[in-house]
Amino acid sequence: MKDQIASRATKPVVKSSIGKEWLMAIFSVSMLGIGLMLDTWIKPAWFSSWTRLIWYVIAYASVGVPVLIKAITLIAKGQIFTEFLLMSIATIGAFYIGEYPEGVAVMVFYAIGELFQDAAVNRAKRSIKALLDVRPATASVYRNSTYVEVDPTQVQFGETIQIKAGERVALDGEMLSEGSSFNTAALTGESKPTSINKGETVLAGMINEASVVQVKVTKLFNDSSLARILTLVQNAQGRKAKTELFIRKFAKVYTPIVVFLAIGLTLLPYFFVEDYNFHQWLYRALIFLVISCPCALVVAIPLGYFGGIGAGSRNGILFKGSSYLDRMTRVDTVVMDKTGTLTKGTFKVQQVVSKGLEEKTWLPLVAAVEKQSTHPIAKAVVEYVKDAQLPIPQQVEEIKGHGLKGIADGKEVLAGNAKLLRKFNIPVEAELDDVVETIVVAAVDGKLAGYIIIADEIKEDAQRAIKQMHALGIKTIMLSGDKQAVVDKVAATLNIDTAFGDLLPEDKVKKVEEIKKGKKEALAFVGDGINDAPVLAISDVGIAMGGLGSDAAIETADVVIQTDQPSRITTAIMIGKATNRIVWQNIGFAFGVKIIVMALGAWGVASMWEAVFADVGVALLAILNAVRIQRMAFEDK
Repeated sequence: MKDQIASRATKPVVKSSIGKEWLMAIFSVSMLGIGLMLDTWIKPAWFSSWTRLIWYVIAYASVGVPVLIKAITLIAKGQIFTEFLLMSIATIGAFYIGEYPEGVAVMVFYAIGELFQDAAVNRAKRSIKALLDVRPATASVYRNSTYVEVDPTQVQFGETIQIKAGERVALDGEMLSEGSSFNTAALTGESKPTSINKGETVLAGMINEASVVQVKVTKLFNDSSLARILTLVQNAQGRKAKTELFIRKFAKVYTPIVVFLAIGLTLLPYFFVEDYNFHQWLYRALIFLVISCPCALVVAIPLGYFGGIGAGSRNGILFKGSSYLDRMTRVDTVVMDKTGTLTKGTFKVQQVVSKGLEEKTWLPLVAAVEKQSTHPIAKAVVEYVKDAQLPIPQQVEEIKGHGLKGIADGKEVLAGNAKLLRKFNIPVEAELDDVVETIVVAAVDGKLAGYIIIADEIKEDAQRAIKQMHALGIKTIMLSGDKQAVVDKVAATLNIDTAFGDLLPEDKVKKVEEIKKGKKEALAFVGDGINDAPVLAISDVGIAMGGLGSDAAIETADVVIQTDQPSRITTAIMIGKATNRIVWQNIGFAFGVKIIVMALGAWGVASMWEAVFADVGVALLAILNAVRIQRMAFEDK
């Protein structure tokens, strides 16, 4: 009905302006209260017709004039039928028929309702707006042999920035120092500190909680994780839910109909009622106009969605628009990628088995050779024995598709798959071929030394996430490019309904399209890698793990889980359902009360006072119901 609702919702709050508006409202309420006492109890002689009129005009002016000006301004822009016009007609009409106190009361309570609406909108958006305060104003960059403070947007790719203890990281980069502890709440919603070591990624928005560190910038400010999140949040307000769009379209049709019905209610009884009294029927029409004002609908409905987006932000979930809150309520199937979604995407040594040599003898030799490789499996081995003194390896070479060969501490070391050892005619037990996990088989001086079993770690809350989804009646499916044996083992551990392995990115797309065929409800896909972007795009709801997920996945997704926790999937669904429930409660309640009071007013049963309290009461109750989602605790079920 009115674009000004949207502008009100997005503009920052100016405290002095709101204070002034509240003072004006309090002044009008005081004048109204004193006027009613003079009218009802004191009844002084000086409070005659003219002084009485002037008194109530003064009481009306402070809250009524801004509304009248707004109505005229919008009419000049072609927006004729707005709530400002309804309030203006109703209050001027009340003055015309001599009902001064009622005319003032309509405008006073309308103004107070607007102030409460402003406060409620700002409360609902507080969690989202908090993100705007995490943008660092400056960055300390190393230039000309010293650190200088500059605007983060002026820092170039590859430059070195310094972050002191307590400071916020201005740009994404690579840790150059040995390491530090960082608060990642602005990005992930989790206040638990995260340790970041040399060579690892540091993201803009994190707060350094320990020692001074140096970071090499790997992304410009506008490409940083923080800037990306802010863009997602700001764009979220422009993507409206179907319910919200319907209400706005409905209001544009509904308001002129109400105005013409009020005119008809004033004039048509002249032709059918014998003792027709113009003032009596005008009064009923004014009541009709007051109660018909769609304030509760056009404000409380968007407010409900703002509340849902804000609740998501507080739980580390970014909804890119209110429409996705609605879609989450229809999800009955969740398809998930394995690596990075259900697992951490980092290899860890699970088991070390010695064969012929003691572990303390052969494992450091293997780690020394593996340290020369950048492969994730090699890194996992080195990480496992990091406290040991490693010899300096020589003549390390990579045998493609097999593993590594090198000299360490004067001994020939082989580390790779079983095929590598067989290539050098070293006997390997056949049972190793049946191991599901990734395995590194090692030999020292031509003899089998042992093997290391390595696997991707399952996220701590992955099992709980699947359990939560099953409790909500949601079917779970896992897709992965990993071999089927590994996928089956993870699926069995997590109790996932169906799992498909050995899939290329295009195979994932085909599989999701097959699953979607004939589905009436919505399908959500959860992923984190650049190879997941096509599947995220074709799913009904694309959900990206956004903590350290790829830019392509995050940009393509409809919902971003900043904490990287699978359990947040069900949190997102519960927030969507709670928001949808509150929105429809407001719609039903507002329409129900308005229809009843409009009918009573048309038949002369309800007075202007009842209409005022009914209109303001409906709006305020709808607002209170809408902001209730901000206080809901979406606990793990």
